[in-house]
Amino acid sequence: MTDLAYNNVVRFKNISKKKEGIFANFKVKGVRNGTTFTAMIAVDLDAADVDPGDPLEKIIEACAQIGVKEVQKSDFQFEGLTSI
Repeated sequence: MTDLAYNNVVRFKNISKKKEGIFANFKVKGVRNGTTFTAMIAVDLDAADVDPGDPLEKIIEACAQIGVKEVQKSDFQFEGLTSI
């Protein structure tokens, strides 16, 4: 993970169909400030305003932009710290 070419990269995994809709799935791995993190992102195609009949490149790009934007502005909390 020390190679910067593979740091904080969003990788497309697959497209899955569930009862709730069709989702583009991504995996993120990175190192920031000495912390290694891994995240899975699933973006609904309806939220990205793309049609399943669109070219795959267009679907991936539109969904990745939404996923990255949401992960960057997210605020995480540690679960269970209040019980200590």
